[in-house]
Amino acid sequence: MAGGLSVRNLNAWYIPGKPVLSGLSLKLKRNEVLGLMGLNGAGKTTLLNILSGLHKGFLADALEAEGKPLTFREEAFKKRRYTVFAEDHSFSYFTFREYLSYVFRAYGKQAPKADELIQGFGFEAYENKLLGDLSMGNRKKAFLITAFALKPEFLFLDEPVNGLDFAGTEFLYQQIKGYGAYGTLLFSSHILESITLTAERVLVMEDGRIGRNFSCRNIDAEEIRRSFLTGRC
Repeated sequence: MAGGLSVRNLNAWYIPGKPVLSGLSLKLKRNEVLGLMGLNGAGKTTLLNILSGLHKGFLADALEAEGKPLTFREEAFKKRRYTVFAEDHSFSYFTFREYLSYVFRAYGKQAPKADELIQGFGFEAYENKLLGDLSMGNRKKAFLITAFALKPEFLFLDEPVNGLDFAGTEFLYQQIKGYGAYGTLLFSSHILESITLTAERVLVMEDGRIGRNFSCRNIDAEEIRRSFLTGRC
């Protein structure tokens, strides 16, 4: 069974002396689906970039997976996670099939056909087109299909709904909601519906830290909305 991930007293910056994250602590439980919300500038993307090993300007008192210390850039942890970014223009000269094969080789796995995911996202016509030639929405689908086919222990999604059509969004919700069977999923979204329909727990960020935490028993759209409107996150 997949293990949990914990971060204690995380501080991050782009310019020294100007913190983006300040004293942030969180724990991702085993096989849990979590939603991450916050106003623009709250630090959601910075947090996901740190977890993905892409942001170097940070310090934390402790970083642990399954109770064991780790660094987010170490090779062993890289193979336990996969991130779908809000916008990603990498691998523009790969077709989807080439990219899928590349990723699975990097993770030491054999690439699947992924037909169910391809059909679910309505991606059949784009499998062999260059990623750079795809629309934003179809490029996002290519990375989402790869993510859900790979089934990493830790899956991070930054604004995964952006650019998707209605059918793709509904299928994405199904995949997010059921991901606890494979691992732990943390996703950010500014769309309240995507959080309330899929997440078991909601983390609300404000001023660079986790302000409120809603569990599956008390995820209430109106209460979350009020927390933003009143500023009491």
